[in-house]
Amino acid sequence: MVRYLGGAVVLMGLWLLMSGLYKPMVIGFGAASVVLVLIIVRRMDRVDGDRLDASIDPLKAVGYFAWLLVEIAKCNWTVTKVILSPALPTRQHMFVVPYTQRSDLAQVVFSNSITLTPGTISVETEQDHFLVHSLSYDPRDDVELAEMDRRVSAIESEAS
Repeated sequence: MVRYLGGAVVLMGLWLLMSGLYKPMVIGFGAASVVLVLIIVRRMDRVDGDRLDASIDPLKAVGYFAWLLVEIAKCNWTVTKVILSPALPTRQHMFVVPYTQRSDLAQVVFSNSITLTPGTISVETEQDHFLVHSLSYDPRDDVELAEMDRRVSAIESEAS
């Protein structure tokens, strides 16, 4: 019950922050939406009973996401240069990126980090690697992705 109450508070808080409107009708719609979401979540929990293994250390994750923002900015600059270049020097390439994460959540963080980085996208997930497409491939990308893999593995908590 505490989990649902906490979820209701978080969802309603997000609703209020994102809407920016504090009229009774809008707040009522928000409350109705929150109740509907919680009913759906409760029903889903009864069906499969799965729980997310939160195997990420929150303090280490903050540092990782700060590093990721810097990497995204650098890659944005690279993609901008490719787009604005008259010759459009794309070197599209598909390549395999192995991962070392133990938990599904950390693997999702790594895959999404690859996709968030402009010019790259995780295309396919296999048992021990991702298939990645790059807009402007450079052999150094393998080294940079290995560093990203190392950093994501470092934010995993020891319990996973």
